[in-house]
Amino acid sequence: MVVSSRPKLVATEHLAYRGAMFGFASYGPYWRHLRKIATLEILTNRRVEQYQHVRVSEVQTSIKELFNVWSSKKNESHSSNYVLVDLKQWFTHLTFNMVLGMVVGKRYFGAKSIVEEKQAQRSVKALNKMMHLFGVITVGDVIPCLKWYDFGGHVKMMNETSKELDEIVGELLKERRHKRTLGEKVDGQDQDIMGALLSLLDGSTIEGFDCDTIIKATILVYIIYWRK
Repeated sequence: MVVSSRPKLVATEHLAYRGAMFGFASYGPYWRHLRKIATLEILTNRRVEQYQHVRVSEVQTSIKELFNVWSSKKNESHSSNYVLVDLKQWFTHLTFNMVLGMVVGKRYFGAKSIVEEKQAQRSVKALNKMMHLFGVITVGDVIPCLKWYDFGGHVKMMNETSKELDEIVGELLKERRHKRTLGEKVDGQDQDIMGALLSLLDGSTIEGFDCDTIIKATILVYIIYWRK
C-alpha cells in the first residue's frame, strides 16, 4: 500500500486541496471512491462520445475565426495574401475552449464578452503557474522538518495560485448551482463533467471532504489533464 500510494508533497497540500484532487490523493477509501466515479460515471465510452460534438464544434469555430482574421487583415493591407498568426496562442485558445466546453459547458476565448476574455486570460495564467509549481521540489519535500520555512517563496506562490483557481472554479460552480436551483436548463450542460458531478455528489461528504471541495478539485484535475 505504501508503494502504491503517492508521496505527500508540499504542492499536494497547498495546490491539491490537501489531497482532494483525484490524481494526487493518497491510496485509500477516498481515492478508490473517486476512481469508481471517474471510471463508471465520468470517463465512460458513452460519455466521452457525447463530448465529440464539443471538440468538432470548437475546431470549426476556431478555424472560422482564423479565416475572419485573415479576411480582415487582407482587406486592410491589400498587399499580401499572408497574415502572421501566433500558432502557440491559437492552439492554447483552442485546447482551453475545448476542455472548458467538455468540463463546464462554456467557452471563454473568442466570446463576445470582454469580461469572459479577461477571465480566460486569468484562468490560463493561473493554470500555467499551477502546473509549474507542481513540478517544484521544495525544501520541505526533502527535509520534512523544514517545511514550515518557505525558502524561495514557493509556498507563498502556491497559496496565491490555489486561492485564485479556487475563486475561478468556485464562481463556475456557484453559477451552475444557481441555474439548477432556478430550474434553468442549458443545452449540453447536464452532460458535461460539472453537471455530472453535481448530480452524483451534491450535498454529500466523502472521507471528510465536502461536495464543493471534491467537485472543484476534480474539475481542476480534468482541466490540467486534458490541457496536457
